[in-house]
Amino acid sequence: MQTRCGLEPRALAALTVILLVAAGLAGGYFWTGRPEPVRAPEIVRAAPAAATPATSVAGAGPVSEQGPAPGVGGVAGAGGAKVVVDVGGKVRRPGVLTLPAGSRVADALRAAGGAKPGADLTGINRARVLMDGEQVLVGLPGVPVGGPGGGTGVGGPGAPLSLNAATVEQLDTLPGVGPVLARHIVDHRTEHGGFRSVAELREVNGIGERRFADLETLVRP
Repeated sequence: MQTRCGLEPRALAALTVILLVAAGLAGGYFWTGRPEPVRAPEIVRAAPAAATPATSVAGAGPVSEQGPAPGVGGVAGAGGAKVVVDVGGKVRRPGVLTLPAGSRVADALRAAGGAKPGADLTGINRARVLMDGEQVLVGLPGVPVGGPGGGTGVGGPGAPLSLNAATVEQLDTLPGVGPVLARHIVDHRTEHGGFRSVAELREVNGIGERRFADLETLVRP
């Protein structure tokens, strides 16, 4: 090698070292780049969701996760507020009932066991919101459902007309009240949940001081 290439011994040794290093690097590169078997990842199964035990109330069945059942007739009182009403007349279980605030006359009738067969419900507005302390009388001649403190709409000659019970036709018989104003009174009653005092009649559109003075002694809540 030295004779053919004309290299000195020192240069020949250096070349040999360089070739060995190059061969080692090439071998290491090819070794690290060789294909290796890869294991497939294991399938991770989700743990089954723990069943939430249904709570139960004493004397009742399991309660759904969606929450407790609504109050009477599906009306739930805000913040647990209640109204106390007296249901009488031709119902199966007359008496004083405590219902969630916001309940309607239909809820009171249902809580009293419903009307008896043959009871006349023509003059009863079952969609009206109940007020605390009112009396609901069913099926009595000339006695429609009333407001707080009474049960009559027109109790007889000279009796004040109940603003919470009278129909549009009954309100139309008042002096100075026509069909339009009578409808305004009923709409105000529905929107505000009834009249709590006669003075609230002044809030009805179309009733001024003079007309209120004429009606004040002829009506009651």
